[in-house]
Amino acid sequence: MSTTVMVVNAGSSSLKIKVLPQRHSITVERLGVANGYASASFFASKVALSLSSHREALAFCLDALTEVLPRDAITAVGHRVVHGGERYREPVLLDHAVVEEIAALSALAPLHNPANVETIRATMMAMQDLPQVAVFDTAFHSTLPKRAFLYGLPRRLYEESGLRKYGFHGTSHDYVTRRAAEQLKRPRERMKLISLHLGNGSSAAAVDGGRSIDTSMGFTPLDGLLMGTRTGEIDPGVLLFLLRGGMPYEDLHTLLYKDSGLLGLSGVSSDMRDIRKASAEGDRASQEALEVFCYRIRKTIGAYAAVMGGLDAIIFTGGIGENDAEVRRDSLVGLGFLGIVLDPDRNRKHSTVVSKLESRVALLVIPTDEEQLIAESVRAVLTNKHLESQDAFSKGGTG
Repeated sequence: MSTTVMVVNAGSSSLKIKVLPQRHSITVERLGVANGYASASFFASKVALSLSSHREALAFCLDALTEVLPRDAITAVGHRVVHGGERYREPVLLDHAVVEEIAALSALAPLHNPANVETIRATMMAMQDLPQVAVFDTAFHSTLPKRAFLYGLPRRLYEESGLRKYGFHGTSHDYVTRRAAEQLKRPRERMKLISLHLGNGSSAAAVDGGRSIDTSMGFTPLDGLLMGTRTGEIDPGVLLFLLRGGMPYEDLHTLLYKDSGLLGLSGVSSDMRDIRKASAEGDRASQEALEVFCYRIRKTIGAYAAVMGGLDAIIFTGGIGENDAEVRRDSLVGLGFLGIVLDPDRNRKHSTVVSKLESRVALLVIPTDEEQLIAESVRAVLTNKHLESQDAFSKGGTG
């Protein structure tokens, strides 16, 4: 029997739903503010609305979806959950005990896990007869070795408070590295891959033998590459300096998450297209923002090639990775010693393969589809559960 999966992605102030394989989608943005709105693949235009909670947004979305799909056509639900801590290393069938454990991890992801939990509870209430599965953004990075995830802090802070690198964007890195293996017709388990998810939030992952062995985001999604409004890597002493100077915690939080990155460096925008335009018009701050963005990517590629002891392919994904040919080009400058040879024409055309034939490292542009991987994960969990049930029944019958 085919499984129609409703994939639910609750952000801190948004709710996105996609039904697969039909690919009906609906998004509610700006929850809790007066000028919120909803858009959908089946709406003629955006719909203005003011909703105060994820529970209300879910009810709106479920009602709207009935325009294109009967409610009973949905047979399972998959939830993107940002943080699974060290407890959840793979997708899991949800029950009330698991939901409580996810809620207990909210201290590790205070902007996202509470929204995930609220939406899961609302969905379990509204669709009580359906199996629901959580797919964790951190799970793909659960294979990081200790040498990659431990910080140089007293060990008790890791053992008692969970202070360590977790990494994020795991579902995206998992999806595009799977598709890269298909494109190259080679088993992922036999390749050394670097995945670059570049967008408003950006991260890199070193995937060796199908396992994430390092990634640029850390305990939070602040670390690593430069992002739209987030700092990326920064000397912790800078934060101590600001705090000692009297900056309130909330102001520091806003600075690091919302006022920095491309926006802070350029003074123009967090949108790469705006910065690209300003740079072309001679704005020096925008030019420098672009240089920092690409430099950090280039530095990370070199580091990850070193820790893997080789490199077979680099994958560009995310809004910037998929659509900005100049970022791809400038991020690869000076890496010829690794056997990287970019094909300028293919790169300009945003081809799937943007490397030349003689390049020892394949360069790929692969659109990410986290919802698709979540749906695949849901089906895999339910299939395994069905097989386990059959096995238990068989053992009971022969006992």
